[in-house]
Amino acid sequence: MGDERLVETFVELADTLVDDFDVIDFLHLLVDRCVALLDVDAAGLLLVDEHGRLQPVATSNEQVRLLELFQLQNDEGPCLDAYRTATSISHADLRSAGGRWPRFAAAATDAGFATVDALPMRLRTEVIGALNLFRTQVGELTDTARRTAQALVDVATIGLLQERSIRHQEILTEQLQSALNTRVVVEQAKGLVAERLGLDMDGAFAALRGYARSHNQKLSDVARAVIAGRTTTRELLTGAARLGRRPLKSRFGPISE
Repeated sequence: MGDERLVETFVELADTLVDDFDVIDFLHLLVDRCVALLDVDAAGLLLVDEHGRLQPVATSNEQVRLLELFQLQNDEGPCLDAYRTATSISHADLRSAGGRWPRFAAAATDAGFATVDALPMRLRTEVIGALNLFRTQVGELTDTARRTAQALVDVATIGLLQERSIRHQEILTEQLQSALNTRVVVEQAKGLVAERLGLDMDGAFAALRGYARSHNQKLSDVARAVIAGRTTTRELLTGAARLGRRPLKSRFGPISE
């Protein structure tokens, strides 16, 4: 984890904190940078909705999204504990976590993960979600990695809350609920793109996000345009090309523009 890359990440996160920033893309940036900078293999982030229930909002891959949903459906797991206790939760070997999270530990190990760390998204007494960090190798995070992860989570929490949201609870609720509603739209668009282009869900999301970034649009706006038919699934491929990414591969073979 180079100091220069870490500084660049904080600058990148701070640069997105404008009055009308794209919450979903901001949180996906957070989980992507956690995987890139820390000694972790995957990450997932959950936010609390207006009814006080946690919802998955951003994950580094589809496998983690399903695992986060499994946590919520079974009402057990490190993210729930971190949110409820407002403290960090760690387990260095999930094979021995059956007594604590019997269903989650089994599902996580079946998915190939060996360790987990969960950090609450907290500012003072306000807790708005939690971040899960997964690794495939047994062992604890280094102190440096843990401090860096907490700093990234703190930046994201401050960005979501902001001073006006702290002063006015209704603004906070509206902002977080908007992010959760947008997540539903993005998931619908992912499914549509995956079906039409023969991609997996990760590939479909990469196509949506690549198009949004290359055309300087919000991810949520692109998702709505795809659902409404204003943007075709083939047009999404120009996003990957402009960002210099490898051609997307579907079950029908490589996709070209």
